[in-house]
Amino acid sequence: MASLFKRLQDALSPPPAMNITTPITPLHPYYPIEAEIVGYIANKWNTFELCALFAAGCTVIFSVTFAVVKRLRPGVSKGDLVTVMWFVLCGCIHLFFEGYFAYNFRNMGPMQDLFGQLWKEYSLSDSRYLTQNAFVLCMETITAVCWGPISFLTAALIATDHPLRYPLQTIVSLGQLYGDVLYYATSLFDHYILDLTYSRPEAAYFWGYFVFMNSFWIIVPLYLMVDSVRMSWRALAAIEKVEKALRGNGVNGDVKKVQ
Repeated sequence: MASLFKRLQDALSPPPAMNITTPITPLHPYYPIEAEIVGYIANKWNTFELCALFAAGCTVIFSVTFAVVKRLRPGVSKGDLVTVMWFVLCGCIHLFFEGYFAYNFRNMGPMQDLFGQLWKEYSLSDSRYLTQNAFVLCMETITAVCWGPISFLTAALIATDHPLRYPLQTIVSLGQLYGDVLYYATSLFDHYILDLTYSRPEAAYFWGYFVFMNSFWIIVPLYLMVDSVRMSWRALAAIEKVEKALRGNGVNGDVKKVQ
């Protein structure tokens, strides 16, 4: 009888309470820890290996660009040479690397090729790249489709000293600057207004990946835009000076014909 009573008591008793102090092991290393990353697989290569491979790729791009430009235009100035190398690097990153993300955005979690692992490494500073975020998808798609090819065209125009370099240099730089500002602004809005943090707390990820690496696409485009405006200003001022001189010499009609 006592045994039957005990069994009834056990059946009616509530289940034991969970130990709420037990830490929950996250399914991935990204923030926020509750973010859903479909099919996530950890990288095979570590941070040092991935950064070394990325640096090696940039070195190859710079070396090839340097050799080609020197062959096409032996007397190229250092400023133009560096600018060409910048736009070629931008073209490669925008078209191939960011284009890779735009094409594979639904399946970034399990990707194990070089670009896939590089994106997962970078995503430690911004997990939106692994969660099918609408903003980063649209931004990266526009960047890949528009600024990638035009960056290569701009580099070619600078390498050949074509005057159209300055309008295209301005267009691409403005697009890069605008996209980068929006990229920072949307992340900071979510952080301070919605209390959503996409970067891991380690300083290397936020200050190294998110802030430092993206800052190039603010600093360099700003400089190139100022350079383009300065050169356009000088060119227009010179034309206006010539026109005034011609009008002063009584050849206004010839000027109109030329125009």
